[in-house]
Amino acid sequence: MSSLEERDVGVAAAPGSSSAGLGVGAVGAAVEAVAGVAAMQEEVGIRREGPEPDPDEPPKKRVKIPEGESGKLEERLYSVLCCTVCLDLPKASVYQCTNGHLMCAGCFIHLLADSRLKEEQATCPNCRCEISKNLCCRNLAVEKAVSELPTECTFCLKQFPRSSLERHQKEECQDRVTQCKYKRIGCPWQGPFHELPAHESECSHPTKTGTELMGILGEMDQSHRRDMQLYNSIFSLLCYEKIGFTGVLPEVQFRPYRTDDFITRLYYETPRFTVLNQTWVLKARVNDSERNPNLSCKRTLSFQLILKSKVNSALECSFLLLKGPYDDVRIKPVIHHHSFSNDTNETDYVPLPISDSVECNKLLAAKNINLRLFIFQVQK
Repeated sequence: MSSLEERDVGVAAAPGSSSAGLGVGAVGAAVEAVAGVAAMQEEVGIRREGPEPDPDEPPKKRVKIPEGESGKLEERLYSVLCCTVCLDLPKASVYQCTNGHLMCAGCFIHLLADSRLKEEQATCPNCRCEISKNLCCRNLAVEKAVSELPTECTFCLKQFPRSSLERHQKEECQDRVTQCKYKRIGCPWQGPFHELPAHESECSHPTKTGTELMGILGEMDQSHRRDMQLYNSIFSLLCYEKIGFTGVLPEVQFRPYRTDDFITRLYYETPRFTVLNQTWVLKARVNDSERNPNLSCKRTLSFQLILKSKVNSALECSFLLLKGPYDDVRIKPVIHHHSFSNDTNETDYVPLPISDSVECNKLLAAKNINLRLFIFQVQK
């Protein structure tokens, strides 16, 4: 028997000693405590591991942390400051209803757009009070508090305040994904920033022959040519003798209306306006008159130009829509052409060239849509 075992037996067998009794009790309590902690750790481990998440599943909403289960202040603040719709921390503006419930800008605009499509009053998802751009206001204190909460860099996994994360990921992080400076001549390499100098010193693309580079530059020229064609077309149209556009105030204003169907559909129409001594009307529809556009996350607007005046001969016109001077919606201009006559006085519906559904929701959430229309009469 080892000396350690003898000492243990001696302590346990010492009769009539108070210290011996305390030793036995302490050892027993320690064994039970260790066993209890091990059982808790095993149980927590099982709960934390769980089944592997399916990568094809749609992203789930953030689950609010029950009170008393989180020890960190940041984790408790996440559940307090999160959006009541998507249950995630807002990335930009934060709006609140009259009872103080928070909504991120994207969810707030989406709720207003949904109410417009369904012809209902928009309500707060928490307390069902009415919400609108007039009733709700931004909560600047929450916006500043969220900007100071820590978040993880997607590249180096270090914690940074949300207000400085974007600058860190774009300019400072040594693990951010970057591309070779010779990408313009066809180098496909991309990797962490700290590996960039080593790659560029060994990159083979600077030594390519002129013949090899000509093919790569040809593809770049095609993309540049498409952009220049649009701008040159606009400059050419501005040289026309007859140019008309909706005045500075008011702009062409789409007003919302509803069809007379059993299930009504939202559409937009402008009052009659005069351009080039002719009377015109613009119409717009949502998702090409889809039956229930409120059930779709992807939303688009398309429009058509209608000539209301009677003409003696065909009127060859080019036209394009731009955003109004006080709107923040992003529109990439597209030039359309049509020959107007008494028989063909309506153009086909063409897509309003907005970038995505978020921009469409901005327009749908507004009471009216204000855009600027240019019409150019083609000389014969």
